[in-house]
Amino acid sequence: MFSSSLADAPLVREPVHAPVAHLIRGGIVEGIHYGSVVVLDADGGVALQIGDIEAAFYPRSAIKPVQAVAMARAGLPLDGELLSLTAASHSGEERHLAGARRILDLAGLTEDHLRNVTDMPFDPVIRDAWVREGRLPSRLAQNCSGKHAAMLYTCMLNGWPLENYLDPGHPLQQAIAEIVEDLTGQRIARVTVDGCGAPLFSISLHGLARATARIVTAAPGTPEARVADAMREHAEMASGSGRDVAALMRAVPGLLSKDGFEGVQVAALADGRAVAVKIADGANRARVPVTAAALARAGVDPELLTEFQGEPLLGGGQEVGRVRPVRSLEPLAGAARA
Repeated sequence: MFSSSLADAPLVREPVHAPVAHLIRGGIVEGIHYGSVVVLDADGGVALQIGDIEAAFYPRSAIKPVQAVAMARAGLPLDGELLSLTAASHSGEERHLAGARRILDLAGLTEDHLRNVTDMPFDPVIRDAWVREGRLPSRLAQNCSGKHAAMLYTCMLNGWPLENYLDPGHPLQQAIAEIVEDLTGQRIARVTVDGCGAPLFSISLHGLARATARIVTAAPGTPEARVADAMREHAEMASGSGRDVAALMRAVPGLLSKDGFEGVQVAALADGRAVAVKIADGANRARVPVTAAALARAGVDPELLTEFQGEPLLGGGQEVGRVRPVRSLEPLAGAARA
């Protein structure tokens, strides 16, 4: 699995995060969100770094496009909506559940073969409706069911065992680990278990940005390009109709983006410019505006990003402040926009 061309695994250490956003209320800095941010040029060079972009960290669901590429390289024949769902942290909408069932049907399998955890839909509105209707948690409703259905389908196509497909030593997970290392350009630091039960590989924030840039710049027809095209063309299948990450991909032409729990987000433009964000405290209220600010710093027209500046802070029902990215994330004067 290891190649001599790979960089060493990132160091496992307490990350040296830095301020990335201020919580401003009534003109006073009421709180500070710490984290790390990397912005890559189209040639892969680091245009900006804040905090610790080289320490080992867990990318959570932001690694799903890489996992989808690995399955496509292993023969997964999906495209379009179903390939987008393979890389999804979906909201639990009926189309997501139906899509996961379709993948299982293609494999000749059922929901009983899934080994992800049972859960209610991720979207709070849909979850509340389930509760009112007396519906119970299920593996299909859990936000990673598309990925797990695709993992099973990949196993069927390759003649790999089904019952232990989540074991890190399973051929599927070994194949995924190999592609994680290939696209990030670095060895995996550690392996643990993600919330859904699948193996989770520790890389660096820099490596995550580099992998996503390689996906969007791959030649047409390659597994990487297929995944990028599917997610961009069917953004709601990779997340949900009301999710910020889908709205971001709709707002910025050619953008591929994926979020992950604990304040992680990665995004890359078609020419290879990429950003990756980790909010130390896992707060979404900082993840969204910091990601938007990083994209503006990468050269995206700020007017395309106005709806991603963060939710207002209210006092007595009136706006009294916002979460503001730090000044070092402001666009450079005179920089070209795209």
